[in-house]
Formats: sequence, C-alpha cells, structure tokens
Amino acid sequence: MRMVDRILVIGAGTMGAQIGMVCALAGFRTAVYDPAATALNRARQELEERTARAVEKGRLSESERDAAFARLSFGTDLAGPAVEADFVIEAAVEKLDVKRKLFAELDLLTRPHAILATNSSGFVPSQIADSTGRPDRVCNLHFFNPAMVMRCVEVVRGPQTSDETVQATVALAEQLGKLPVVLDREIPGFVANRILNAVRDEAIHLLESGVASVEAIDTVCRTALGYPMGPFELMDLTGIDIGYHTKKARYDESGDPQDLPSRSVTELVERGELGRKTGKGWYAYDQHGNKIEGTPWTSR
Repeated sequence: MRMVDRILVIGAGTMGAQIGMVCALAGFRTAVYDPAATALNRARQELEERTARAVEKGRLSESERDAAFARLSFGTDLAGPAVEADFVIEAAVEKLDVKRKLFAELDLLTRPHAILATNSSGFVPSQIADSTGRPDRVCNLHFFNPAMVMRCVEVVRGPQTSDETVQATVALAEQLGKLPVVLDREIPGFVANRILNAVRDEAIHLLESGVASVEAIDTVCRTALGYPMGPFELMDLTGIDIGYHTKKARYDESGDPQDLPSRSVTELVERGELGRKTGKGWYAYDQHGNKIEGTPWTSR
C-alpha cells in the first residue's frame, strides 16, 4: 500500500464538509467534490464560521486554520481530484443506487492503488464493492457527527476487503486524530448506530403511543441516562432524512413492515422538515442552528 498524500471527499453536506476539514487540518491535501456549487459554497461558509469559533475559543490557531484552508479545495469537477487521490471518502446521500454509481465511476477515474471508502453506516462494503473492479480496496470509514469533534470512527471490512486496506485505513484514521474501531464482520448500522437506532425507535414508539412528549423523552435521556442530548435532538442534529433513508433501504432488503420508517418521521420528511439543516424538525431552530425554546413537534 502506498502512503496517503491526497484525499478526495465526495459530498459537501455537513458530514462531507467536516470530514474534508478534518483531513486538511491533519496535513493532507484534500478536495471536496459536490455536483452542486451551492452546496460547496455553503460548506465553505459553514467551515469558515466553525473554524472562526474554534480560533476564538483557543482550540485552533489562526495559522493552523489558514494552512488547513490552503490545503482544502472545493469543486464540481470529479475527474481532476479523483485522478490524484490516494484515498476517497464518499459521504453522499444515503441511497444505494447513487453510491454504486459513484463507486463505479471512481473505479474508472482513480489510480489502481487508491482506496475507496464510504462513510455510510446503512450500507455495508459488499453492497458497494462489486460495482468496482477493486473490491479488496473498498471498505467503510464511518465518522460520527460532528466529524470535527467526535473521536471515534468505525472501520468496517467486507468479505473481500484486504488486510492491507484495513491497515491503511486504520493508519489514516489515526493520522486524522481519530480512534478507529475495526469491525471484522459487516452488519448494517455497525455498532454505535445499531445501539442508537434501538434507542431512537423506542423513543418514537413512546411518542406515537402517547406516553410522553418529544421534550419529555429528551429530558429523561439527558438527566436520567446521562446522554449529552436526547434521541430527538440527536435526530435533528444528524438529519431526520438520514434515518428515514436507512429505514427505507432496510425495508427494501427485508420486506419486513417493521423496518419501515415511522409515521411521524415520514411526516417530517414529506414536509421537508429535516432538523437543524432546514431550520425545523422535532424542534425549530434559528438561523445559527440554536434551538428555539418551546417548539417541540406535535402530530398534525
């Protein structure tokens, strides 16, 4: 395996943008690709604001920030950065057909040694790897939101992922300042999200059964269980559509109605109320992403 020098991040959403900055801060020349110029502009602005706050709080020096931005590029052209990339991290929408198409294209564009990793927690390597001619160099590298803060990353190998790919991915994660946890067998949702999803599903069940409100459930989880935020607050942070698409994909695979998204989640997605990124989800948020008090969701 060659040493990683250049990294390509696919997708300029919240996760993709922050993963790109994590890589740039660690000293890697990093390109963030998205087909939508508006998404790239928004990503740059959000990163500028986030790093400005980090500088103000003394968590980052101005020189570190400036050097990171000098190593970070944004663009709507995939071919250029793909040809130069040693490692690709895909953080596009959670739709399997989109990811498979991307990986097939990346397989043609990138050099033979490049590792192709997906940030997905819903789709495992074997669902994507056979869209390429290099299944031994495909794996999951799953960051947690916010990627610039959360230390843990899950490294998941598929049946054909080579030991060398796992070792190189673990080494990269450590260079990024993360704590990699390796899963030797693939399973949808991996470790953290399977546990989180069980909590989320029970919270939604309690809500839809009329047992307790959104705010009450979140309060119990924070004050009785010690969670940093409640399950509804966490869904708003990560994006309600992420869990929705994961559930839909699981249902498409299993055919089990139990795997379908819940009624209330479906309502929110159909209204475009996806959490902080849209200004409304289980709660309402101001333009800075701060929760507006007294605005928890009620069924309509």
